[in-house]
Amino acid sequence: MSTLYVTHPAFRDHLVTPGHPERPERMRAVEQAMEAEAFQALARVEAPLAEAAVATLAHPEAFVEALDRVRPREGMVRIDGDTTMSPGTWEALLRALGASTLAVDEVVGGRARNAFCAMRPPGHHAEQTTAMGFCFFNFAVVAARHAQKAHGVEKVAIVDFDVHHGNGTQAIVWDDPSIMYASTHQMPLFPGTGARSETGVGNIVNCPMRGGDGGDKFREAFDDAILPSLRTFSPDLIVISAGFDAHARDPLGGLMLRDTDYAWMTQELMGVADETAGGRVVSILEGGYDLTGLAQSAAAHVRALMRG
Repeated sequence: MSTLYVTHPAFRDHLVTPGHPERPERMRAVEQAMEAEAFQALARVEAPLAEAAVATLAHPEAFVEALDRVRPREGMVRIDGDTTMSPGTWEALLRALGASTLAVDEVVGGRARNAFCAMRPPGHHAEQTTAMGFCFFNFAVVAARHAQKAHGVEKVAIVDFDVHHGNGTQAIVWDDPSIMYASTHQMPLFPGTGARSETGVGNIVNCPMRGGDGGDKFREAFDDAILPSLRTFSPDLIVISAGFDAHARDPLGGLMLRDTDYAWMTQELMGVADETAGGRVVSILEGGYDLTGLAQSAAAHVRALMRG
């Protein structure tokens, strides 16, 4: 089995205001990186168009319907100070739902070793009834709950190494002992959540970092807290919220990761997946706003997935 790469041209059609960091060029940067010879063995598939109801795995139906009603046919609609919808946003969201669930289907169904979904907009800031921080739907939670509902997977771990804490993911799974959420992130930084004391029902593991911290501190957080907690939880599937904005080049954070750190983290997570989950890993793109840093980091991440 090979690594599955899921994307779609529609992800470039979610338009943003000039100067916005979460821009269509992010997709082009990842796509160009995946054109290298090292990635020719990837199994590639276009993200299907999911029904909007799939989002109700993480959000109330009324919230999904409200977003559907406000989406523009022309121009832009501002959801909050940095989250806007364009005419292409809705299809991008439905394709992202399709990418997340298809990746789970293929990996849990044994047709792919693991999967990487190159998609936008990101999702980990989306709370149950609130779109925020560039995010509308929480695709990591959708993937986890789809695995449980459609495939009978009992326990799912979501591991988030974005520079920003996934407040939405944490809030949605806060009292759900069947889903573990583990995060490394910079603090203080948007959105302000993610303290070590935030533990849910024992299913939340937060490892906040300080601005200027690099790969040594990240590896320490994984070695000392996240990896042991994952092994204790013993997930049947690992979903990665793969944000690459902790890279040293990124303009929105102050952490100092390099592509080698992302490769190391990926390998460590795959090691846990091999022990507890039959190697099943689904990775979903979150942040990463320096195009060079994003391309280098995504390439290192996918190379590690391919090595199995």
